[in-house]
This record gives sequence, C-alpha cells and structure tokens, in this order.
Amino acid sequence: MDANVVLFSAYAQLPSGTVSSEIYGVMALVVLIEMESGTIVDAECTLSTPLSQKFVAELLRGKSLQQSPKALTDLIGEVYQGNAKKAIITALRIIFDKYTAYASGSNTKKSQY
Repeated sequence: MDANVVLFSAYAQLPSGTVSSEIYGVMALVVLIEMESGTIVDAECTLSTPLSQKFVAELLRGKSLQQSPKALTDLIGEVYQGNAKKAIITALRIIFDKYTAYASGSNTKKSQY
C-alpha cells in the first residue's frame, strides 16, 4: 500500500423505513485518498444492494477532493436518485472536512515507517 494513500470514513443517518436503514441503521462511506492530488482511489459504502454500492464507488473513484466537494455533491445529487442520496452527500462532506484537516496538518501523526 502506498504510504501517500490515507483512509477516511464517515457515517450518516439513513431515512427510516428503507432497507438500508433496517440493515445498517446508518450509512458508512469509506474512501482511500491519494494525498498529493486529493484523488479518491477507491470507495465503499454500506447500501442495501451491490448495484447501488458499485454505482457510488464508481461515481467517486478518480474524483478529487482537493478543492471542494461541491462538484461531486452536485453530481451525486443529479445522478443518484435513491433514498440514501442525502446520507451519501452528508458523509462525503464529512470526509472532505476530515481530508482538509489532515492535509493541513491537523490531527496528523505521520508514521516513521
């Protein structure tokens, strides 16, 4: 694993009454970000169907969070019409905040390995 790739995760409340909320309670979004470019190299989320999990992962993969999450959250708002849309966008904004804090040196404990 590349030492310049960092894992970030976030959780967001799912709408009640959905299959995903019954299974998981909350949605987890986990991404691997290449820190120099801010590019998401991989992503996973806890949604109820493999197709929706794959769709979100493919939507995020290759996108950069270096500037702002707005373009990506707008894209999700446009092309993801499932019940978990708000939860995905919320989790992505949380990840962006964690990424920017980490990239600016906050909460950073870099390994000596």
